[in-house]
Amino acid sequence: MNIRLKLISVLLILGIGSLRAQDVLEFTLSTAIEQALNNNTQVKNAELDTQIAKKKIWETTAIGLPQLTAKGQYTNIFKVPEASFGPSLNPNLLPSTGYITKDDFLAAYVDAGAIALGVKENTTVDFTLSQLLFSGSYIVGLQASKVYAKLSEQNLQKTKIDITESVTVTYCMVLVSEESRRVLLDNLANVEKTLSEIKEMYGQGFVEKTDVDQLEITASNLKSMVNQIDRSIEVSYNLLKIQLGVDETSKIKLTNKLEEIINQLDLASLTQNQFSIEQNIDYNLLLTSEKLAKLDYNRERTEFLPTVAAYFNHTERLKKPDFDFQSPNMLGVTVSLPIFNSGGRLARVAQKRMAWQQAQNNKEYVGRNLELQVSQQRSDLISKFDTYQNQLQSKNLSSDIYDRTLIKYKQGVASSLELMNTQNQYLQAVSNYFQSIFDVIRSKANLEKLYSKGN
Repeated sequence: MNIRLKLISVLLILGIGSLRAQDVLEFTLSTAIEQALNNNTQVKNAELDTQIAKKKIWETTAIGLPQLTAKGQYTNIFKVPEASFGPSLNPNLLPSTGYITKDDFLAAYVDAGAIALGVKENTTVDFTLSQLLFSGSYIVGLQASKVYAKLSEQNLQKTKIDITESVTVTYCMVLVSEESRRVLLDNLANVEKTLSEIKEMYGQGFVEKTDVDQLEITASNLKSMVNQIDRSIEVSYNLLKIQLGVDETSKIKLTNKLEEIINQLDLASLTQNQFSIEQNIDYNLLLTSEKLAKLDYNRERTEFLPTVAAYFNHTERLKKPDFDFQSPNMLGVTVSLPIFNSGGRLARVAQKRMAWQQAQNNKEYVGRNLELQVSQQRSDLISKFDTYQNQLQSKNLSSDIYDRTLIKYKQGVASSLELMNTQNQYLQAVSNYFQSIFDVIRSKANLEKLYSKGN
């Protein structure tokens, strides 16, 4: 029975392990970018902004279309107004035959009484159909809503460009950290193996205690560096999960290698590609912002124009008085014309004009600086790539030197100080090498961001 339970437990463990293995999400750099563009929170919010802007266009358009409203009202009058017409002659009270005397006439006059001019309680329903005929602010507002929709679409594209850059940088930062960790672990394994051999040699009296202590210090430092880089990797993975829009408990695996990414770099194309400021997303955003500022200025100017609207009103009453002087149907036109507001409107127009001028100035300033930024980024990329090639050569040379020094140390030809120095030189060369790769990739991402087109 116990054997059977053990077998079931093993199968359950294996099953859980396979399920967990299936939960690991693998990403190349391109699929990571695609994942982020589809699931990043900032991208989702930017997409919602574009939908909101489209709804705003219809909302503004609807202002100039027919509007139908209904209003219900219940009234209860404490005292209904009355109209009295005094006594009047009732022919039916006069004698039908014979001579009619004065007294007969007086007897035929009766009091007509008071007539109610309304009803005590009533329910009224009004229907009003209105149509805007002319409004300068409406015309400009409709234009502005369409430009605002374009601005939201450009903001969405800029968000995607920014997310692409940040995912690229974070992805490569994780790869750099993991490669650095791998080198440190390999180096630690070599040191620990050498330490074990040196301890045996020390026990046999071939080396001094200082050599053993020096290697133990080196091994301890390497372990500390591995722990530090482990924490850095964890933080980088958490940041990447946020950018990708995956759950923080998910396991992700990056399948690209740094060398693969750097080998895909087309340096000539990036540094010689023709650049035009009209293709830059930031410049396009400024162009659209300038249009909005101009429309805002025009809208404020239209406040001097009249607003004209027509309306038709129909009223239904549940109870109608005997005398009703109000027509149930009414057709009218309203005209609203601003005349004087102590210069407040002129001040607002001046503010909008200056805001438009500011938008023009910002556009011109960015336009002048974009060419300079592209030139600087091209030079920076070339410089970073040259540094990468030099660091690659330095890494290979320092690796050979360290391997030869380690052999000499085991043979008793090199000292522990020489071994430590060559090891530090090798680790520094490896660190510089990975940093140079990261710098090239980041510089490439910055240049591609300047080339990213806006609509």
